[in-house]
Amino acid sequence: MSQGEKIDKSSINVDKGKNILIIVLVILVFLSGWRLLNDHREKSQKSEEIFLLSEENSHLNFRLDSMTEELTSRIKEIDSLGGDIEALVKVKEQLIKERKLDKSRSAKDIARLNAQIDSYLTLLEEKDADIVRLKAQNVQLFSENKELKTTKSEIEEEVVKLNIKTVDLENKVSIASRLKAENIVVAAVNSRGREREGEFRNRQLERLKISFNIGDNKVAEAGMRDVYVQVLSPNEQVIFDIAKGSGTFELDGKEHFYTSKQDFVFNNTRQQLTYFYEKGSDYEKGTYSVKIFSDGAEIGRSAFEIK
Repeated sequence: MSQGEKIDKSSINVDKGKNILIIVLVILVFLSGWRLLNDHREKSQKSEEIFLLSEENSHLNFRLDSMTEELTSRIKEIDSLGGDIEALVKVKEQLIKERKLDKSRSAKDIARLNAQIDSYLTLLEEKDADIVRLKAQNVQLFSENKELKTTKSEIEEEVVKLNIKTVDLENKVSIASRLKAENIVVAAVNSRGREREGEFRNRQLERLKISFNIGDNKVAEAGMRDVYVQVLSPNEQVIFDIAKGSGTFELDGKEHFYTSKQDFVFNNTRQQLTYFYEKGSDYEKGTYSVKIFSDGAEIGRSAFEIK
């Protein structure tokens, strides 16, 4: 092989090496650019998620403030008309407490609170109906008082008659036997439908099941009855969710929240009633109370433990 041929082959090898180096550099530049672009996309996506969460949180705060103002308005009006405002005050206090926690909310918390606010719209509608009724009653009382022309003796006679009726009514209530809840069983039902009684953990508690029998009572009249169940947390607060059928009932002249309600036709056959309640979030650890009410009185109670 001549010296010229050797030089040509050497030049070819050098050119090949340069080409390979250029290709490697191009690939490295491309990979670096791709990584920078991917990092930028991830940062942009994360920033967008944070922005959207902030927007949702701001909107939720606006709804909390608006609902608090609506509740304040109803509380003032119902109170001025002589109505019961206890239930509305409790809801307002709960919303104010939630409003102060705006910086620590997750997307799940925001969704939960929005659903809760939606359920309170039904409560406002119920209170608006109460306001209309109270106004009508006040107008009627004003009209009756304005037209009242009876003498002092006639008024005293009416008071005596009213007292007699009240005493008669109290005697009837004391004589009549109230219903009684017997064999109360509180059980946790997991996602597979398996039940556990007495004490259990949150992972075993998909739904809370409360069942009992109505005891034998030959004195009580047959007919329709409303039976309310309260589930009280360890701090004695009633667990309720209006969106899942909870509401309020009257007891001793005051409004109280109930967790669940059923109506049934009492026929003195030791009927069994069963209630299911799905809270939607974990229960705090501790001892919970279960109270059962009917006909304006407590007819039974039980308890269970969350470990």
